[in-house]
This record gives sequence, C-alpha cells and structure tokens, in this order.
Amino acid sequence: MKPRKLLMVELALCVVVFACVAGFVVNVLAAPPAVAAAPKPADGNAVTDWNTIAIAAVLVDPGRIRDSRALAIVQAAVHDAVNAIDRRYQPYTGNLWAPGASLDAAVGAAARDVLVTLSPKTASTTQAAYEAALSQIPEGPPKATGIAIGQQSAAATLNRRANDGSANASNPPYMSTHKPGDYEATPFDAPMPPGVVGLLPSWGRVQPWGIELDDHKVSGPDPLHSFQYALDLNYLKAIGSVNSSWRTAEQTEIAHFWAEGAPAGWNRIANTVIREKKLAPWKAARILALVNFAIADSFIASFDAKYQFRFWRPSTAIQRAGEDENPLTEPDPNWQPLFSAPPYLIPPIPDYPSNHTVVGAAAAEVLAHFFGDHTRFDATSTSLAGVTRSFRGFTQAAVENGLSRAYAGIHFLRAIRDGYHQGRGIGHKIETLLPPTNN
Repeated sequence: MKPRKLLMVELALCVVVFACVAGFVVNVLAAPPAVAAAPKPADGNAVTDWNTIAIAAVLVDPGRIRDSRALAIVQAAVHDAVNAIDRRYQPYTGNLWAPGASLDAAVGAAARDVLVTLSPKTASTTQAAYEAALSQIPEGPPKATGIAIGQQSAAATLNRRANDGSANASNPPYMSTHKPGDYEATPFDAPMPPGVVGLLPSWGRVQPWGIELDDHKVSGPDPLHSFQYALDLNYLKAIGSVNSSWRTAEQTEIAHFWAEGAPAGWNRIANTVIREKKLAPWKAARILALVNFAIADSFIASFDAKYQFRFWRPSTAIQRAGEDENPLTEPDPNWQPLFSAPPYLIPPIPDYPSNHTVVGAAAAEVLAHFFGDHTRFDATSTSLAGVTRSFRGFTQAAVENGLSRAYAGIHFLRAIRDGYHQGRGIGHKIETLLPPTNN
C-alpha cells in the first residue's frame, strides 16, 4: 500500500501537468454560474428553423454517431438549395440553378427529403412540419420551383454520400484481447446488441467531408508504465468517482450538462448565435454546413484513432490497475465513475481520443472563425433540463465540454488533451470550405 501523502502529491502534480501540457488558460476554464431559465431564442429563418427540426429528428433516428452524418447531409443539401437560387457560396454537390425560386420552399423540401430518408422513424413529424411550412408560402411558380430545386439538392447530396462507407461501419466487429490496456466493455456502458463490444469499429473508414485523415493523426495514449499515465489515472480515480470528494458541485453540473450528444449540443449553440446575429439565410446555411462537416469529420477521425489504439476506459484501468506494472497505481475493484447509472452511461467505444472533445473543439473553431472567439452566448442541454450556462466565447465552451468527460470519470486527460488539439485542427481545415463566389 502506497503512503497517502505520496498519492496526494501525485494528484496535485497531475492537475499541474495537465494545465501546462494542454495549454489551456485558467480563465477559460471558469464558466460563469448557471442560471435557471433559458432566454427566448431570437427569430430565425427557414435555415435555422429546419436545423432545429433536424436536431430533434436525427437524435431519435438514426441515433448517436450516425446523427453526425445525417446532420451534415441535411445542412449540405440546404446550403446547395439556397445557393441554387442565388449563388453566393460554392456548392457542396452539383451545379443547380433556380433563380427566382422560393427560398423557404427550397430549404423545406431539401431538409424534408433528407430527413425522411435518413430518419424514417420521425418521418410523420417531419412531414407535418413540412406541410405547415409550405402552407405559409403563396402558391405559384416560385413555390413550385423552390420545392423542385430543394428535392434535387437533397437527391444529389444523398447520392453523393450513398457509398461513403457508413453502411458497413459495424464490420469487422471489435474483439478485445483482454490484455492490460486493451479496450473492453465495462459494466457502465450504454446498452449494446448481444455479443457486440465496441460500437461502429469501422466508422473511421467513412469518407471524410473535407479533411485528409493523415493530416489529423494523434500520437496515442501514455504507456501504462509511465509516470504520466500514473498521474492521469490517479487524477481520474479521485475526480471522476461517483462519490468523489474532490469534484465540486460545479464540476458535477458540467459533467451532466455536456452529457448529451455533441452534434445536438453544438448545433444548438450555432443556431442560437446565428439567430442572435440575424444572419441572412445564405451565410446561416454555409456556417451550419461547415459546423456539421467539422462534427462529422471529427467522429471519423476520432474513431479512426480509437480503434487504432484500442485503449481501455478509466473504469477498467482503475479496477485492473494491478495488471499495468506501474508502481504508482493501485487497483480499486469497486471503483465506479460518476456516469455509472442511467441516463448517464459510458459510450461503448475505446477511450483515446475523446471524440466528444474532438467534436466540441472542431465546432468551436469553425464558429470562432466566423463570429470571433469573444462572442458571448447562452447554452442549454437536454441532459440537464432547466439549466442554462453562459459562456464568454467558443473556446471556453469547448474546453469545458472536454473536461466534462474527466469529471464524469469516463476519459483520461490525455484523451481529452489530444482530442482537443485534433478537433481544432479539423475545424481549422473545414472553415475554409464552401468559399464565396466571385458574384
């Protein structure tokens, strides 16, 4: 048994090491206190309205991870539809032209056709929203042309992504070696089909939207025998425990607030800021397309790394620390993370890197590019209803989003740190796509 004083020193060092290595500014980490009620969103347009509809639909069907692809297809189709009416930005697919068409009809038709295809379980709700939107548009050639061009845009985008590799992302199935460090299912995982250990092990082979995977590689987790790994594990052991005396009430709230699916949360943030800035539909469509390209490519890049390194989750590592051959770690077979009971469970995928962090950093990078990183905004979450958190900028939100996974006890700090840098690189690449035309 190691002396308690030594463990305390290790834990204190871990906080210092992470703060220095990650390069995060202390002021960025401190979020203002949460308040109880969300503000009424500013008026939007057809682009932001259909983004809101899409967020709700894809969370139900096709569900987490696949929702990143579905939202990117929706927003690409919407972007191309509005630019068919007035070409202000380069399209993602095709070369559609429909000057004079109804923008609202085009956006609604594009979003509707993608959603009923990729989210059939919510088709009746989508169709009802579509019919309600069309009822507000006067009959005539602009409406008819808008519907037609929206349908063409949806079809072109769906066709382009039809063979992108997503259909085969469950094969070949992941098999754990059960060796120390190798990922395996934990008792705290979200439900999986019988016999399935790792979710979508080939998602990293899906065709990216705008990046080259080789340009966004991560270096891998710390070796099990290393001092850095011991610091990381001991920090997670203290801060991420279900009954942690180290974790503050604020940190517990942060863990629960950011527990919802990252695509939904970051789309809601983007939608909120776009509404508040009262952007025209063309710019709104481009930003939402790029945010979702960044999110989708973040899932692809992080899953590519996850199943390359196959690193175990903190709960497994702590319970089996006696097998890691590291003199600075000790096992606790009864250790449980904060996320150990419904509705807060561990995604059934390897630890490194934290794709939740990758997604947040990438989306924040795109949003900061367009709005500046000192844009203040409020955010809500479906995983902590009734709470609104206020942020001084997108980087602050992205860092908090990443650290939430340590507070929840489900990701090592190394996975968060490297995921953050990977995400920023992805966002930096994506923010240059769909550039303005010369019109």
